[in-house]
Amino acid sequence: MTSAVPHRDTSPPAHNFQVDLRGLVDLLSHHLYSSPRVYVRELLQNAVDAVTARQAVDPGATVRIRLSAEAGRVSIEDSGIGLTEDEAHSLLATIGRSSKRSGEHGLETARQEFLGQFGIGLLACFVVARRIRVVTRSAREPGARPVEWVAGDDGSYTVRTLPDEARPEPGTTVFLEARPGAEEWIEPERVEQLARDFGSLLPYDITFEDGVGSPRPITDRPAVWDRAFPTPAARRVALAGHCARLFGFTPLDSIDLDLPVAGVRGVAYVLPEPTSPAHRAGHRVHLKGMLLTDQADNLLPDWAFFVRVVLDTDSLRPTASRENLYDDETLGAVRDALGTRVRQWLAELAAGEPQRLAAFLDVHHLGVKSLARHDAELLGLMLPWLPFETSEGHQSLEEFTAAHSEIHFTRTVEEFRQIAPIAAAHGLGVINAGYTYDADLLALLPAVRPGTKVSELDAGAVTDRLDPVSTTEELALAPFLATARTRLDAHGCDVALRAFQPVTVPALYLDDRQTRHERDRAAAQESADSLWNDILGALRGTAPRARLVLNHNNPLIRRIAALPDEALTGTAVESLYGQALLMSQRPLRPADTTLLNRAFLGLLEWATHPTAPGEEQK
Repeated sequence: MTSAVPHRDTSPPAHNFQVDLRGLVDLLSHHLYSSPRVYVRELLQNAVDAVTARQAVDPGATVRIRLSAEAGRVSIEDSGIGLTEDEAHSLLATIGRSSKRSGEHGLETARQEFLGQFGIGLLACFVVARRIRVVTRSAREPGARPVEWVAGDDGSYTVRTLPDEARPEPGTTVFLEARPGAEEWIEPERVEQLARDFGSLLPYDITFEDGVGSPRPITDRPAVWDRAFPTPAARRVALAGHCARLFGFTPLDSIDLDLPVAGVRGVAYVLPEPTSPAHRAGHRVHLKGMLLTDQADNLLPDWAFFVRVVLDTDSLRPTASRENLYDDETLGAVRDALGTRVRQWLAELAAGEPQRLAAFLDVHHLGVKSLARHDAELLGLMLPWLPFETSEGHQSLEEFTAAHSEIHFTRTVEEFRQIAPIAAAHGLGVINAGYTYDADLLALLPAVRPGTKVSELDAGAVTDRLDPVSTTEELALAPFLATARTRLDAHGCDVALRAFQPVTVPALYLDDRQTRHERDRAAAQESADSLWNDILGALRGTAPRARLVLNHNNPLIRRIAALPDEALTGTAVESLYGQALLMSQRPLRPADTTLLNRAFLGLLEWATHPTAPGEEQK
């Protein structure tokens, strides 16, 4: 019978990580936290969590949090749960360990009330402190003596018990001594301001002392949006003052944000002046009363750029630095709910307070257009209010569609400015869709107003609306038109003769988007290398040509048509073409610039020497 061979463990011995505290503090201050000011938040957060834990095991305990500051020192005292000597070793001196872990110390029932979730705790205070001293006494073990825990920024710490009189009651006091170069963050005025900024909505009374006068309250509850006011007007005044203090402007209006399902309460303030849709707003978010960030830029849908929000929530998840919101499914749902609330506010104004809606749209119609392009129902609601630039002046879509069953639009402001006077004179309904979102809204219009036809304006549509010239008159001008077509053929432009208003416009340059694309492609091909030249050549399209429409009603056109000199007529036609191009405000190609220079010099030559252009004076 053979004996069993004992198993030998050949794995290498395990070792513990070594942490360089100074390096870790440097990492926190330069990469995790945006500013040393967060140390005040950490002090307040630990105190509030300690008091919350105390109330979970002793509901009748007195709640007290006192923050103090003097030259080079900051302290905070709470009547919270406190620590024993063993807990001071295991919790305060172990980086990443939290007294709020699941199941520890019987605090699981209160866990959802805690502000801190990452166990970083006092470590953040080393961003401004060279030395941290903690005096604490446990409320869970009444017989335990007070404990002093002292740590330096070199990573060393000491723990010792103190006499009962050192701290007669349960709770904790934290003392910080400023590190060199961080004294400004310990100044009493700065500490008090940071405490108010972070902790004004915290659920417990917090006071501040600086040795001058009596203690001053830090908390200011309930939040202004939850307070009772004698009249709606008084509430609006209070909210306006609150907005001015927080954001620096008096709001145009305010929107209550009460979303119990999402655990959100707050207010959205409407900006009194237009702002760019590309501007990312900075919103203020409190998490269980503690300010998380005043720069949240992912809280609302992008279209709601016309409001600034301040709110308190207990459902959103903070990032590791607790300085912003983690963009998860919960935040996505809250973002959608807040967007819905802003949309409801607009609908309420449209239904019952048209004057307030008109005042709002005078400033922020762009934001509403951004929202309406994804919401046909809202577009229908806003039709009587949203302003558009049309060939008949500024009108709402409701007014314009009532007068025009067929609507044309231009994609550029320049094209509209050229066409608008002529379109108005000939009954052609044109809308300027060169502004942000307008083209998208016009694409939705047939769904909101069935029977309305919307199409992009093209050269053919305009030309067809202009009055034709009689066949006899056009035949009489055939030589002139032939000269004009010959001169402009090289520029990819046809010539048409029409009679239109206003009579002061001698010529109109018209093209389509497809024509512009083909012109841009040809221009790019001219300056491209051989490879791109071949590629761009293969993309050559069969776009319709641009068109110069000459106005037979204009006296100048008739005088040019009557010129006996063909060369001078050609120069005049090129001048008309150049002037029409300039009026359309389209970018000029090198060939267009050359034509303009040639025509200008030719006319100067003729004006100073009334002979045929190019003919030398004898």
